[in-house]
Amino acid sequence: QVQLVEPGGGSVQSGGSLRLCCAASNYTYNPYCFGWFRQAPGKERERVACIDSDGDTSYEDYVKGRFTISQDNAKNTLYLQMNSLKPEDTAMYYCAATLYEYCSGSFLYWGQGTQVTVSS
Repeated sequence: QVQLVEPGGGSVQSGGSLRLCCAASNYTYNPYCFGWFRQAPGKERERVACIDSDGDTSYEDYVKGRFTISQDNAKNTLYLQMNSLKPEDTAMYYCAATLYEYCSGSFLYWGQGTQVTVSS
């Protein structure tokens, strides 16, 4: 059974940095896409960034230039480096994965989420 676990998260002041991690177990599909999503209270879940099995990445405009998604295939771990954080980045962050699809596909596997809070 595929499991995505996101330890970490945390609180930081505006302008600060955080790195999120997502450990994937029992996930050996190819092609694939791993993504980071977030959901703030009262708002819909939104995509943040994705990376696929070819190493191609994509970012939403509201994090472009500030966030970096990466993966360590040897450790089956996904990362999200978040710099220049803003209060509007405050949300529950989730990692997710597709099943034999690139990033335009459906994300079938989800982590439990980790809270990121940015204070002004």
